Amino acid sequence: MKNFEKFYINGAWVDPLSTARLSVINPATEMPFATIAMGSKADAERAIEAARAAFTSFSETSFDERLALMERILSILKRRNDEIGDMISREMGAPIAMARAEQAGIGIAHFSATIEAMKSFAFEYMQGTTRIVHEPIGVVGMITPWNWPMNQIACKVAPALATGCTMVLKPSEIAPLNAILFAEVLDEAGVPKGVFNLVNGDGPTVGAVLASHPDIDMVSFTGSTRAGISVAQAAAPTVKRVHQELGGKSPNIVLRSADLEKAVAAGVRRCCDNSGQSCNAPTRMLVPMESMDAAIDIAIRTANSITVGAPDNEATVIGPVVSEAQFDKIQGLIKAGIDEGAQLIVGGPGRPAHLNSGYYVRPTVFARVTNDMTIAREEIFGPVLSILGYDTLEEAVAIANDTPYGLAAYIQGDLAEAQALSRKLRAGTVRVNASSWDGFAPFGGYKQSGNGREYGKFGLHEFTEIKGVVGYLDA
Repeated sequence: MKNFEKFYINGAWVDPLSTARLSVINPATEMPFATIAMGSKADAERAIEAARAAFTSFSETSFDERLALMERILSILKRRNDEIGDMISREMGAPIAMARAEQAGIGIAHFSATIEAMKSFAFEYMQGTTRIVHEPIGVVGMITPWNWPMNQIACKVAPALATGCTMVLKPSEIAPLNAILFAEVLDEAGVPKGVFNLVNGDGPTVGAVLASHPDIDMVSFTGSTRAGISVAQAAAPTVKRVHQELGGKSPNIVLRSADLEKAVAAGVRRCCDNSGQSCNAPTRMLVPMESMDAAIDIAIRTANSITVGAPDNEATVIGPVVSEAQFDKIQGLIKAGIDEGAQLIVGGPGRPAHLNSGYYVRPTVFARVTNDMTIAREEIFGPVLSILGYDTLEEAVAIANDTPYGLAAYIQGDLAEAQALSRKLRAGTVRVNASSWDGFAPFGGYKQSGNGREYGKFGLHEFTEIKGVVGYLDA
C-alpha cells in the first residue's frame, strides 16, 4: 500500500485539513493498493484562495512566457509517459500497452496540440477602430472523470495555462493517482505557485465547492449528465461560466454502400475499446434491415475475438471496468436488454468464464434492438453494443437523433453520401469511416451531452472572456 495523502496547493505539497481517507482499488484484483486523502470544504477553499491570489500576476504574463512553460511541461510529460500509463493501468484497469500509448499519451497529444493552436490564436486584433481582446476568464474549477483521466485533465489544464488562467483540479477519487503524477510534472516545470492546485475529494464535498464558490469564475466539468445538472445548479447563483462534457449514446450508421464486414467489425471493436468506458463510444449500430443477419454473424465473430484479461497481460485487448459499482450497473442493463426482448447474440451476464475475480465484463452484443428499449436509451458505459435495423436513410437519421444526447455520431460508407448525411445528425462530432482521432477538432456535445467545446483553438476560446475596446483608434 502506498499513501498519497497530500494536496498540491500554492506551489507546495501540503497536509490536508481533513482526516478522511479513501482506498484506491485495483479493478483487476478488487484489492486496494493505495490510499488518498479526501479533501474538505476548507481544503477546497484554501486552494481557491491560492488560485485567486495567483491570477493577477499570471494573467499578465507574456505569450512567450506561457509558451515556454507549456513546452517545459510537454517535455516532462514525454519523459514520464510510461510511469503515468502504468499508474492509470493499475487504478482504472486499462491494458498496459494501451494505457501508455493512449491513456497517458493523449496528455502529450493535448499539450502538443494546444501549443500549436496558441501559436496561431488571435489573442488580440483590430476590428475597424475597435480592439478585440481575448483575456483569461479567471480562476477555473476543474472536475474530471476516471475513464480517460489524463485526457480530461490535459484538455482542460493546457488551454487554461495557455490563456493565463489559474485553476483548482479535483480529479476522480476512483482513479486519482495519475493526477498526482501530473501535479509533480507541473511542479518540476516551474508553474508559478498558486497557478495550478490539486485537491482530491468527492463531488458532493470538493466538487460542490468548486461549482458554487464566488471566487471561481468558470467550472469545467466532465462526467455524467446527472452530475452535470447538479454542477450547473450549484453554479447558477454566481452566474459563472459552466463548461460541461457529459454523457452520450452515439449512433453508428452503416450505409448500404459500406463494406459490411469492415464496418460492423470496426464498430464492435470501437464500442468495446477502453472496456466500453468512453462517453463517445458508438453504442447504437444502425444497419440496413436486409443486412441484419449478416451483421449479426460478423458481430459475433468480432466480439468473440476480443481478448478480455488482466491489464498486465500483453495479449489483453480490454481489461476490467473501473469498479464494482460500474460492474453492477452494466450487469443490470444487460439484464434489462434480455428482459425487454432484445436478441442477445454474444456475451451476456457475468464475467468471462476464464476469470473468477476482477470487474470484467463479457463483450456483449444485442441485435434487433428497438430505440425505445432501455439499452438503446441509457448510457451503459461498458462493452455492450445494440444493433438496430433501418429501412430508409430518413429512418436511420430519425433513429440516430432520437436520443437526449448528442456527443458523437459515426457514419460508415461512401464518402460523398456520408458527407451529406453528417449535416443531418445532431451531434458535436461526426466520425466518418473509422477516421483517426483529431486533437484539433472541436469536442463537445449537443443537447444533454453538454455545453462548450474542448481541444485546440476551441479550448482556448472556452477559457477566455472577449473584450471590445471601442474607440481604440481614431476614426
